Amino acid sequence: MGERIRVRAGDVEVLAELNESETAQAIYKALPITGKANRWGDEIYFSIPVTAQPENQAEVVEKGDLGYWVPGRAFCIFFGPTPSSRSPEEIRPASPVNVIGRVLGDPTVFRKVRDGTTVVLEREPGQTA
Repeated sequence: MGERIRVRAGDVEVLAELNESETAQAIYKALPITGKANRWGDEIYFSIPVTAQPENQAEVVEKGDLGYWVPGRAFCIFFGPTPSSRSPEEIRPASPVNVIGRVLGDPTVFRKVRDGTTVVLEREPGQTA
């Protein structure tokens, strides 16, 4: 895996690890990024100032995966089923996403985050560009 980031959303704070994809590296270079959470089932997403092409796309992701949704230029955090999921165990984005990393620890803490909550993505303390 690649660089570590901190994700803060209200009272929720987790570390995550980005993979080595071009999309993940572009996001890391753009940090810090702030957005407003949108909830879609057990997914949080928000637009970010990064444009990337389809890369390493997945139609179904794992709990804790981080994704980049190309059509909406959005950062996504997956922690359970979405309205598109076809079973209670499946985590299906609205359309394929670039998988860019994983939450370290329990991603279900994001269930506490509501629409409109400010989300901050930043480098893990002590890391530089």
